[in-house]
Amino acid sequence: MGISLATYEQVALEDGDTIWEYVCGQLREKPGMTQEHNDAAGILTYLIQSQLNLQEYRVRNNSSRLRTSSGNSFVPDVAVLPVGMTAVQHGTGRLETYDQHVPFVAETWSKSTGDYDSNTKIPEYQARGDLEIWSVHPYEKLVTAWRRQSAGTYTETVYRDGIVLIESLPGVAIDLSVLFS
Repeated sequence: MGISLATYEQVALEDGDTIWEYVCGQLREKPGMTQEHNDAAGILTYLIQSQLNLQEYRVRNNSSRLRTSSGNSFVPDVAVLPVGMTAVQHGTGRLETYDQHVPFVAETWSKSTGDYDSNTKIPEYQARGDLEIWSVHPYEKLVTAWRRQSAGTYTETVYRDGIVLIESLPGVAIDLSVLFS
């Protein structure tokens, strides 16, 4: 038997030492990560936020929840949120959770979560309609980008070097040599 969404939100807010996701009615603890994982996610967060206007966007690193149509709530490594979306929750004291699609979301590959991210989270982000989804692989030094097309399908492109445009965020470009430095 699973727990309710309300119980999940209460646990996630009250347990400040653990990052909890809500999957199939169960609590799922996000495990600790390696330095390579944390560096890639942190640098990506910094590179994106430094190119965006704070009046328009907020970049979250391992903190916001994206709720899927199946009722799951995932905590992505990086998510970009329009300020209008964040303003709705400001001052509510509730767990930061979004049902609407976001312009950008990224998961950073790790030994403990790589398969789970690829097989579970990324397809659910696509089902949500998130505009651009990245899988960042700090060990192989590559980025796989899925970009939503007007028909609702996704194109997939793999990048190993150079400067990669985040097409869903005009003017934002990520230099992979900096990301993987």
